[in-house]
Parts: sequence; structure tokens; C-alpha cells
Amino acid sequence: MARLTLGDRGVVIAMDHARAFGAIAGLEDPGAVLDRVIGAGADAIMTSYGVIKRFRDRLVGRLPVYLRLDGGPTSYREDWLRYSEWSLLHTVEDARRLGVDGVCLMAFIGSKVELRTLEIVARVAGDCIADGLPVMVEALPCPSERVPNPLDADAMAGACRIAFEHGADIVKTYYTGSAASFRKVTAACPAPVFIAGGVKMDTIRAALEVVHGSVEAGGRGVVFGRNIWQAPDPAAVVRALGAIIRDGKGVDEAMQIGALRN
Repeated sequence: MARLTLGDRGVVIAMDHARAFGAIAGLEDPGAVLDRVIGAGADAIMTSYGVIKRFRDRLVGRLPVYLRLDGGPTSYREDWLRYSEWSLLHTVEDARRLGVDGVCLMAFIGSKVELRTLEIVARVAGDCIADGLPVMVEALPCPSERVPNPLDADAMAGACRIAFEHGADIVKTYYTGSAASFRKVTAACPAPVFIAGGVKMDTIRAALEVVHGSVEAGGRGVVFGRNIWQAPDPAAVVRALGAIIRDGKGVDEAMQIGALRN
């Protein structure tokens, strides 16, 4: 298996959004998105059971593939980061049958489902250790009485460290707004830290500046979705991200490499 190892840097494409949002702009044709981003040099894909099952021949064996195992209510019922329910929907054995290279889970810190997500991470980490299947955990502080600012660097550092302590091999989290503050996050987490894109940023340059800051602070790369496949030219964004993450280029040079204008 072509696994994304702990020392790697990379551009991971997140394509699990439709599980919660249903029809979403940019993912109408998952196969076309896969062809574009893989052709542009994406380092891994993180997506849903349905996408892997349908497009397995375009994915498995071509690059590392991570399967999202857990989930909660759809956006028709509850809002992101404010879940009252969360479950393990697919098993590690399902992942093995699909032939994927790793699995992905959530850790909602400070939320009503915090303990449930940590139970899932711990159980899956134990199930994966037999064959070294990497566990990616998206560790996010959630708005709550004890987390007044989810983007606070101390809260983010705490969430990432908690995910690591429960078995995460790779941690995905939000950028805290500056390289200086994000350095607190990477310094507190022995596992590699990748940043999530969240909602689509105003411009491609803004997204690249966030990525550049995270890399300066010790981040290993991105797990981006909307900021790639909702862009006018997803392949160009992938090339620009790779220039920053793998080659150490600045934002201006990355824009030139991707032939990007904004």
C-alpha cells in the first residue's frame, strides 16, 4: 500500500463533504474531480465509503487513500461543530476490504459528543495497530462554555494533543491565524499536523497565505476540500499548494507555478 507516512509532507484532497451536505457545488462529479487533482499531483485522497466504492479503480493503488469511518446527522438536522450525536458508521474491516491506506475520524473537543468521538478514536486506533493502518484524526475545539474561541491557539493545541494521546498518527486541525500562534499547536503535538481548509476562503491567495504560515510553523501540509474543488481550476491550486508544502516556495512563486491570478 502507498501509505502517507508520518514524515511526509503533502496535499491531501478532502472529498467527504457530501456525506453531510448532500448535493454540494464542486462535487457533482467526484470522478472528474479525482482525475483532475490526481493528475495535478495530489499526495492523497480522504473521502467517503461511497466514493471509494464507486471509483475504486481510479483510486486504490494510484495514491494513498483515507476512508472516513465516522459521522453524525446531516446538515438537514444539525450544524457543524454542534452535534448531539456521533457514531462509527464503517469499520476497520470495511477499510481493509476496500484496500485503502488509512482511515479518518473526528475528535470534537468541548462538544456534547466529545467522549463518543474519543471512544471511537481509541477503539479504531487499537484495531488499526495490527497492520499499521494509519489513523488520521480531525481534532477541533467546538464552541462551548469552556471553549469560547475555537480558534484560540491553546484550545487548538490542546485538541491536537488529546487526539494524539488517543491514538492519532496524523492530526488535522484548523489554522489559528498566524505562524506564531500555530507554532504552539505543532510544538504540542508529536504527530504530524495538517491543516483543514474549512469554508472556502475569499481568494486563492488567501488560502495559499494560510498554508504558507502553517508550514513556517511546522505544519506538514493540508487536507483541503472546498478551497480546491470549488476553485475555477482545481489542478492549478493543487500545483500551487505542492510548491509551498513540498518545495518550500513563497506565495508569489506558488501563484506563478499554478498560473493563478488571485
